[in-house]
Amino acid sequence: MTGRHRDGLPYAPVYRRVWDGPARAEAERIDLAWADWTVLYSLGRRCFYAVAAWEGPRPVIVEDPTGDGLEERMREAEMIRAMRLSPRSSPAPVRRKRGGAGRPSSGARNEVVGGEQGSPGEETASAGGRPSPGGETVSAGGRRSPGGRAA
Repeated sequence: MTGRHRDGLPYAPVYRRVWDGPARAEAERIDLAWADWTVLYSLGRRCFYAVAAWEGPRPVIVEDPTGDGLEERMREAEMIRAMRLSPRSSPAPVRRKRGGAGRPSSGARNEVVGGEQGSPGEETASAGGRPSPGGETVSAGGRRSPGGRAA
């Protein structure tokens, strides 16, 4: 068996190859320039990654095949974070319902039947015997009959 590190032979220095040296140097430069991020370069995927150092419900990780593209993704992530954290500059306008503040809307009105006023969720009709939304008819005496016929 032959080789540089065989037992009994003197140590032979081996050239240490730095894979993707320029890309790793670029990742280190970006890491030093962006304080709130940790920047890495993946040798296996040949891609730059940045992990945000701020608190949040989930980690923020961005990736790009180029250093410039990674910095653009980091800017976008910071802008999204800033928009979520900043208070709104002007509140949404308050819209009033038609009919004024003192009058309920037409669907919420309850009419008096047989001397009683219905609750907001109850189906009622006037004393004239008109059918209510549930298909029942309320007679003048306040009695209800199923099927739309007055009792």
